[in-house]
Amino acid sequence: MSPPDPERAGFTMYGPEFTFLGVPRADLEDPASLEGADVVIVGAPFDGGTSHRPGTRFGPSAIRGTDYLGHDGSRPSLALGVDALRDLKVVDAGDVLMLAGEIEPALERLERAVHTVAAAGAVPVVLGGDHTIALPDVTGVARQHGLGRVSVVHFDAHADTADTHFGSLLGHGTPMRRLIESGAARGDRFLQLGLRGYWPPPDVLAWMAERGMRSFEMTEIVRRGLDACLSEAFAIATDDCDGVFLSVDVDVVDPGMAPGTGTPEPGGLTARELLDAVRRCALELPLVGMDVVELSPAYDGPGQVTAFLANRVVLEALSGIARRRAAG
Repeated sequence: MSPPDPERAGFTMYGPEFTFLGVPRADLEDPASLEGADVVIVGAPFDGGTSHRPGTRFGPSAIRGTDYLGHDGSRPSLALGVDALRDLKVVDAGDVLMLAGEIEPALERLERAVHTVAAAGAVPVVLGGDHTIALPDVTGVARQHGLGRVSVVHFDAHADTADTHFGSLLGHGTPMRRLIESGAARGDRFLQLGLRGYWPPPDVLAWMAERGMRSFEMTEIVRRGLDACLSEAFAIATDDCDGVFLSVDVDVVDPGMAPGTGTPEPGGLTARELLDAVRRCALELPLVGMDVVELSPAYDGPGQVTAFLANRVVLEALSGIARRRAAG
């Protein structure tokens, strides 16, 4: 019997082992298990980049398992008339080994995992984890589809474009700046929706404007309507790019509906608005990757409302992908 691989986490890092709603397992070290996969779920149990309340390391298990239905690998969508978990080949590759005290090795492992999935021709859906993971997630996809060729649609209360995070270049407040600086993503194809509150400061906003980033703050979304803002964002995202990465921070939703997160900011989208928006993204955009981040179950409200929402964000995206492919 060979010794355990120190680079691997086992199937899950924390808690019992189970897949996303009962879909089959895959192994990133076994190419045969990825053959024919349309979507590969990857867990990123990391909270080493948080600036306030931790606990997102437990997010992947909560997203995989929070549901009132059986884990039978089937979820027919009433709205779209598809069963994404059966109409698509969806597999779960388990968690990447991500120790909070080893941020650079953790992010390197995740980037390799995401690139492996993208290189196999599948869409990686990464379950976070704090938003630091967007850096390896988008980079791993861009390495396959072309650096600067993947636009980013980013739902969040915060821009995550700080230069440093407690003196570090890596953290959940900096990944979008690192992506643009590295060339993995283009600033003028970076669309942010739901920003609000009292950050970032003027110097960071100036940096964002210089790179051509387009941010739809909540004040604009309320004034113009979410659908109009999405339509404008989609037109930019699909211009001169070959694919779109969707990054969803659960704190884009008002903490009255999604309290289970580390940096809650009042005044966000409703849960219904986020689900409708994610569905539109999957139906109308050529998605080549996705992550759902910042779910911290310890701070969730009664009934695990944020975990239920995060689970449904993934399902809405998968259902939209399935319907888009069925339509040809």
